[in-house]
Amino acid sequence: MQYTYTQAQPCRWQEQEHGCGCSQAFDGPSSPHLSHHFLATLNGHASSYTSALTLSGEHLFTGSSSGQIHRASLTLPHEAMVIAAAAGEGAVKAIVASSFDKLITAHQDHKIRVLKVHHQKKITQLATLPTLSDRATKLLLPGNHVQVHHVDAVSALALSNSLLYSVSWDRTLKVWRTGDFKCLQSVVNAHDDAINAVAVKNGAVYTGSSDGRIKVWRRKQGEKSYSLDAILAKHKVGVNALAMSGDDAVLYSGASDALICAWRNESGGEMAAVAVLRGHAKAVLCLAAVADHVICSGSADQTVRVWRGIGKASYACLAILEGHRGPIKCITVHASSDATSHTCLLYSAALDCDIKVRKLCLSI
Repeated sequence: MQYTYTQAQPCRWQEQEHGCGCSQAFDGPSSPHLSHHFLATLNGHASSYTSALTLSGEHLFTGSSSGQIHRASLTLPHEAMVIAAAAGEGAVKAIVASSFDKLITAHQDHKIRVLKVHHQKKITQLATLPTLSDRATKLLLPGNHVQVHHVDAVSALALSNSLLYSVSWDRTLKVWRTGDFKCLQSVVNAHDDAINAVAVKNGAVYTGSSDGRIKVWRRKQGEKSYSLDAILAKHKVGVNALAMSGDDAVLYSGASDALICAWRNESGGEMAAVAVLRGHAKAVLCLAAVADHVICSGSADQTVRVWRGIGKASYACLAILEGHRGPIKCITVHASSDATSHTCLLYSAALDCDIKVRKLCLSI
């Protein structure tokens, strides 16, 4: 089944009257190591909030709580046309870009969809997971096949090489092959409660759950399936977000206790929480790595914070970015670097239905 396509109303970047340089900050406390500047507000989804964000090429793709997916040009300050596609029932929970013209989306209706992005301002559906082949095999050989269906909202996705990882409120972790989108493995009851986040690095898969735990899954030598390798327990309440540092050395976790934990491999190869980042007043809902030791966090307290590692066991809050009128649902960054600074555009989406764009300049 294919989507029906509609041309959405144009959305306009709302510019500040200040210039777009990065010499001073306008929307919160800053630091000598960071300057930040508010650039624009994008109102893309008129009657629903943005529930997922990703960047691919020169476009920002957004998924909404009403199940639509929009595409907007990153060009500022020009008007940005968006393309909307009916994308199932309920919210779009996650979006990842598998190539410059292909998106994979996770949905409230328990499905994963693979989309082709065309230059002619439209999106077509290539596949719905589980595929017809997987579903047919399950019917014909029920005792010898992976449980391919998610039975609750698919909450997060992660890509690594030729594999796609999905997690769900049904407490399962599934592994898919991106070549033919066959489901290779389903870990049933991977957690004791809904799984909200997934991250991948160096062959390890990390899942974060409402049970307050982060679990580490690995393939043991000679085996094709993932098995539980470790449990990371520091948060006392649900884990909402996971992110890897730019150099893959640190795993960050954000939870409903308003804390962010930084995890590293210690002596013996075991992961330990080496730092706890305190400052948010309410639950941490989303995370995005900016540079090797810089992390952005979005919270139900309606702020985005920018943190920088000092050594291996300490972090400082470089900035508190305000302006949203609702909890920050998702954030993403578009980064570039030179010899003296690391510059990025930070996109934050909140339950106020706005997407705010800021320019961050970090001294190296």
